[in-house]
Amino acid sequence: MARYIGPKAKISRKFGEPILGPNKALQKKNYGPGMHGRGRKRKQSEYAVQLTEKQKVKYTYGILERQFRALFHRAQVKQGITGENLLKLCEARLDNTVYRLGIAPTRRAARQLVSHKHIIVDGEVVNIPSYSLKPGQLIGVREKSKSLEAIATSLSARNVKRYNWVEWDGQQMTGKFISYPERDQIPENINEQLIVELYSK
Repeated sequence: MARYIGPKAKISRKFGEPILGPNKALQKKNYGPGMHGRGRKRKQSEYAVQLTEKQKVKYTYGILERQFRALFHRAQVKQGITGENLLKLCEARLDNTVYRLGIAPTRRAARQLVSHKHIIVDGEVVNIPSYSLKPGQLIGVREKSKSLEAIATSLSARNVKRYNWVEWDGQQMTGKFISYPERDQIPENINEQLIVELYSK
């Protein structure tokens, strides 16, 4: 499966929540997409519920199946609770951290900034969105990219919401990945235990 580039509203309606960002379509049509979207919902099997939760995480963070499987394996072998480790690793991705710092308005936009070499990590250009950050690493905007309108607009409209595991220096236009977040600090509505159960079958 290739990375999803279709309408965001369709995905938000599929899961019943704005997982790809605020969406007016979800407020107007709070039911699934397609001609049977309004129909009576059938009771989902246990497998279907678990699979839906996995798909939700993949769409939220923009991860493909092979990447997700590798990420889950890393979470399994890491010390701690597998489900929480998985979300921590998702949050430590470079594209997600660029989004959390407010450099980009969405994760999709953050992925594009990273791919187009506008982002540096510890002074070096990194163009791999899935790059896994380690605590203490510095993330910044490349010198010649600081005047980009997209970045300036995003930073000026930067959400006041602060995340405890990252910090941002507006003057230097650099951020720091302080530590992996705790589970209760991650705002996404995800039941990671269902994903663990899915992979343990």
